[in-house]
Amino acid sequence: MDWPFPTADTGAHAMSRRPKRLRAEHRGLVLGSLLLVALFTAASILVEGFASANNIRSILLLAAFLGLAALGQTMVATVGGLDLSIPFVIGASNILLAYLFGTSLPAPLAILCILAMGALIGVLNGVMSYRIQGQALILTLGVGFAVVGGAQIFTSLGSQFSGTVFSQVPGWFSNIASISGTTFGLKLPPVILIWAAIAASLIFWINRTRAGRAIYAIGGNRTAAARLRISEFRVWVSTYTISGLTAAATGCLLLGFSGGGFVGVGDPYLFTTVAAVVVGGTSLLGGTGGYGATVIGVLVLQVLTSFLVGMGLDYAAQQTVFGLLILPMVALYARAPHIRYQI
Repeated sequence: MDWPFPTADTGAHAMSRRPKRLRAEHRGLVLGSLLLVALFTAASILVEGFASANNIRSILLLAAFLGLAALGQTMVATVGGLDLSIPFVIGASNILLAYLFGTSLPAPLAILCILAMGALIGVLNGVMSYRIQGQALILTLGVGFAVVGGAQIFTSLGSQFSGTVFSQVPGWFSNIASISGTTFGLKLPPVILIWAAIAASLIFWINRTRAGRAIYAIGGNRTAAARLRISEFRVWVSTYTISGLTAAATGCLLLGFSGGGFVGVGDPYLFTTVAAVVVGGTSLLGGTGGYGATVIGVLVLQVLTSFLVGMGLDYAAQQTVFGLLILPMVALYARAPHIRYQI
């Protein structure tokens, strides 16, 4: 995917704005990294065994799931959108894959079918939200409800269970995402390495290619992007397609982690994906931030969750702490004017 860029004059003007975006992105990375180090240090001191290899492996495993789900949310937020269908696509993919594993369909083909479904849902979200951008938030929520409802109806036909699917998950697939998974004989779940590889590739692509920079151009100033002959429709739909694809992949991997399909498995990701994006410093108005910052945000949230559980706090108390964390982060990032007002 590529977009034609302009002559040297307009290209130089666009590049002159890039340091401002980089400074905002670096600020998010620095603040998030400092917060991550502070949380991990405090937890290691106050919670016995927090810095053990087993606990770190568990944190990274859960962070990989959230990181993959937040990848799409980051892409959508960078262009100025938001995708609330993510948790519902995760839940639908989870139970549909469990259902397909119980049929005669080969497991790899079943996984490809679910990934294709997620991408198609993303295309639908992208096209429809582009046409009625004033209602994009509610639209993606409605699509999510429809998708997860349809999945529940389909998988419950002839079954007394609603929203839960029992089937035999292939051993090789469980190894990818389970806590007991191994990589080349090492006790490290492969999904962690998969997430790391995807994150590195995406960060390189979005910062080093014209197609990647087009995403920032659309989020920063659509009028200027149009003058650079960047297709707003193509970029917008592409980001939502990636969001649907990564949500479906997360739902599939969570099946390997749990061993059973459950439609509510995506519920915790409704706002944690947004929280990871915000804590990382990506603006929900678009144009600033990036997935590198989201990775830091994901690790901050996961370390904080493990810390609070180790301290004995219940779910309600954990949500309170999350809220108290997000509020100052948003206030801090909001101090800088948005890039579209700096042009």
